[in-house]
Amino acid sequence: MKQSFARKLALSFCLILVIFSISLVVFELPREKNHKREIMEERLDSYADIIYPCLLRSGFNKAGSDSLLHLFPGNLRITIINNDGKVLYDNRLDDLSQTENHAGRPEIRKAAKTGKGSDIRLSASTRKSYLYYAKHSGSHYIRLALPYDLQIRRLLRPDGAFVYYLLILSVLAIAFINYTAHRFGRTIKRLSDYSTAVNKNFSVNMPDFPDDETGTVSRQIAEDYRRLKESEVKLSLEHRKLLMHIQSSAEGICFFTPNRKVAFYNGLFLQYLNVLSDHITLDSSVILNEAVFLDVVAFLNDRKDKDYFETSFRKQGKFFAGRVNVFEDQSFEIVLNDNTRQEQNKLLKRELTGNIAHELRTPVTGIRGYLETILDNKLDREKEHEFVSKAYEQIITLSELIRDMTLLSKISESPGSFQFKRIVLQDVIDKVESDLGASLQAKNIVVRSTISRDLSVLGNENLLYSVFRNLMDNVINHAGESLTVEISRYNQEGNLAYFSFSDNGVGIKNEKHLSRLFERFYRVEEGRTRDTGGSGLGLSIVKNGIAFHGGSISVKNRLSGGLEFLFTLPVK
Repeated sequence: MKQSFARKLALSFCLILVIFSISLVVFELPREKNHKREIMEERLDSYADIIYPCLLRSGFNKAGSDSLLHLFPGNLRITIINNDGKVLYDNRLDDLSQTENHAGRPEIRKAAKTGKGSDIRLSASTRKSYLYYAKHSGSHYIRLALPYDLQIRRLLRPDGAFVYYLLILSVLAIAFINYTAHRFGRTIKRLSDYSTAVNKNFSVNMPDFPDDETGTVSRQIAEDYRRLKESEVKLSLEHRKLLMHIQSSAEGICFFTPNRKVAFYNGLFLQYLNVLSDHITLDSSVILNEAVFLDVVAFLNDRKDKDYFETSFRKQGKFFAGRVNVFEDQSFEIVLNDNTRQEQNKLLKRELTGNIAHELRTPVTGIRGYLETILDNKLDREKEHEFVSKAYEQIITLSELIRDMTLLSKISESPGSFQFKRIVLQDVIDKVESDLGASLQAKNIVVRSTISRDLSVLGNENLLYSVFRNLMDNVINHAGESLTVEISRYNQEGNLAYFSFSDNGVGIKNEKHLSRLFERFYRVEEGRTRDTGGSGLGLSIVKNGIAFHGGSISVKNRLSGGLEFLFTLPVK
């Protein structure tokens, strides 16, 4: 059973008091007994001073001593012993011839050394216990003895009043200790109850502590404890938030203790680690044993005053960036980032820059050549007009290229600039057909659309126009002549509609080109495509425009000839 603080305090002080009292009794009782014995010996010493001269004058004659003995206790035994230990006189023995030599008696040996000696023992001659007292006087020892009977024992027994007084005093002291401990323990109990209550509810009122030093200290402790619990809860909440943030972070993070033991890591870190490691593992600490992380280990082993380190890794066709942050307590974190997409984007940007330069070079070179010919040569009016017309065509091509590049850039970098509204899709198709009417008629191309006018899309009208305009331009420029273009909605699931845009033209003979049709500046037949015009960005605009509206698109060859584009759009 758990004991209260007050009970423990009272028991501790009571135990100390009991030990002190017992020690006092053990020390004082023998001391008091010795004191009473000394008083008895002093009395016997005074008897000896009186008896010895009288016996010496009578020549140690019993007849001469009988008149003296009635003045002393009747049971007093008197013995005269010379320096050699021979008994010369004993008032209790008539025949001294059988007595032993007394030189070896304890009281005689003590008297020979200090002049006086005493002992309590059994008499060899009378077979009774005596309190012996011996005193050396010149050439003799006078020894007095009293029977060590009940009367002497009572006389030498310590006084019981001291023990009773000490017992009463101890009882009173224990009662006072219990009262004081209870009073002090009550303050501790209130403090304990308050701390327990604060663990459950911060709004608990502080109890009334006594108006003394213990109360002041208790109030301060209680207030500090309440603040500590508040800080602990806030810290725990922040810790949970941090762990949740780390778990959902786009970075792979692992924390290590100062002795390089794993403290915490998120799932993404383990995933990246298994890409970089040669073996699948669930132990994040192996990062310090992998060859690919030698730079990290070298930094940790010899970092001097540096607390930050960056490096990069490339493995399994992926690019990773790594960094190490060392904290003040010498713990550290290792952060891994998958930069594969960024590196690929850099590569794509470099390729795009090269493609743009290549695409711009052709019309610009053509324009420059035509203008230089006009400026450097005297041409007739008809020839000059021909060169100016060709330069104009190149300018149109250049303008279309810039327009398409601007649109693609706007889709990827400024999607918020496109305003959405409810659009009837058939109206967009009609507008495209109207704007391209002359070109369609020139190629004898018929457009047939079965999309209902009740079908509407929440989207951007200009962007959807560009989608269908570029699909139609692709047919005009590459599919051939005397064709039919069919546009239909062939399925709908919920708010997602499935559309088909097909023609019965020449199609694409080599199907390896189909998967790359939507790439920027990709041309199936480089030379023929340049002859038919176009920026090489039309189908890329189609794919990005469809994706911008939350749909997807694919392309295939039709069995009967021509291409078919299958795409989805969310509809209202």
